[in-house]
Amino acid sequence: MVPGLLWLAVFAVVPLGFLAVVSLWKASAFGLSTDASLDSYRILTNDPVYARVLWQTLRIALVTTLLSLVISYPLAMFLARLKGQHKTLAVLLVFLPFCTSYVVRTFVWLPMLGRAGVVNQALIGLGIIDRPIDWLLYSEGTVYVGLVYVYTLYMTLPIYLSLDRLDPKLVEAAGDLGATPLQAFRRVVLPLSMPGVWSGCIMVFLLSCGAYVTPQLLGGTSGQMIGNVIAAQFLHTNNWPLGAALSIVLVAVVIGFVFVAGRRLGMQELFMGERR
Repeated sequence: MVPGLLWLAVFAVVPLGFLAVVSLWKASAFGLSTDASLDSYRILTNDPVYARVLWQTLRIALVTTLLSLVISYPLAMFLARLKGQHKTLAVLLVFLPFCTSYVVRTFVWLPMLGRAGVVNQALIGLGIIDRPIDWLLYSEGTVYVGLVYVYTLYMTLPIYLSLDRLDPKLVEAAGDLGATPLQAFRRVVLPLSMPGVWSGCIMVFLLSCGAYVTPQLLGGTSGQMIGNVIAAQFLHTNNWPLGAALSIVLVAVVIGFVFVAGRRLGMQELFMGERR
């Protein structure tokens, strides 16, 4: 356990501790002051803008998780039912786009959804619209498209593993006992795949909460998330204490969500896909 604990200490605990310390500093026109202060947290409490951005981030993350689940579950079931080389090829094709850079996969939506993009040109060519649609880019809806596309794999993989381990004889037994295919799915397949579903939901939700590149490239002013606000505090306004305080609040909210889910499901089932 020592290597794993050292890795967590160096790359997780120590950086978070330093971030918490920085959040207690003061920022001024002359630079940073290490005098302890709660000014950054007072700003977060008094300014409703930050609470609104945090709520928007959680809403986008939740909707992204639900959309990813709707897309990923049928895909995972399709992959689990394949056999032999067909399964190997299909799994490889699912993984293949994710060998490309995250930034490149996000950036590709710009020439597809822009005013002169593929979608607008196709709609104009088919005579469906007369002029390019502006709201295809730089909106909250575009952020959903980008996040769902990027994080679908993280939902599909754990669900696929749960379904692939499912003994088909259980479904056959349900049919022998008079269950219809829908009843067998609802009473047998779905409950046994729930560990994978919850694991995928947790991963997609956590990754979406910390998203930066996708809302930065595709969101515009209406699709910004808290990651963009945090980056702006560090990179543009040089208000490191406020950026650190925002980061600590986001981490606290995410840990609270995971804790509630863990209490409800059990940490072993949640992260290991095993029932206690």
